[in-house]
Amino acid sequence: MKYLLSILFFFGVSVLYAQQRNIITELQTRKAGEGVITIHQDPQIANLVGTVQLSSASASDARTIKTRGYRVQVYAGNNSRQARSEANRVANKVKEQFPDMPIYTYFQPPRWLCRVGDFKSVEEAHSAMRKLRATGDFKEVTIVREQINLPIE
Repeated sequence: MKYLLSILFFFGVSVLYAQQRNIITELQTRKAGEGVITIHQDPQIANLVGTVQLSSASASDARTIKTRGYRVQVYAGNNSRQARSEANRVANKVKEQFPDMPIYTYFQPPRWLCRVGDFKSVEEAHSAMRKLRATGDFKEVTIVREQINLPIE
């Protein structure tokens, strides 16, 4: 009996927490010594407040798994603004020549990096590295071990 009562109590508390007030109702509540705020808006907007919208990026993350693998590094600069623009320029050049390869441009202190691909094995990465070198556009091409994103099939 005590077990059942404790379950009912926790259920009641969770229902109360589920009905927490949002920012709109909080702002419209009259409080002594404070001003009055009136919000005129479509009720659909009020329904959206406090909800979580999945973006396309997180939807694609839901279909991938992160694991250890290999990428091909095509650029490694320093921490300057010029290095950032150079990393983005190299990324655009790779995207033009290899549109199906995923490209990752990011700052990993102390340098800007541009890495390409999500390869499970060194052999796959080596094959991509040979293709990148064959273009003659990329000076510093090397294989690095890193956490990669693999699609779930």
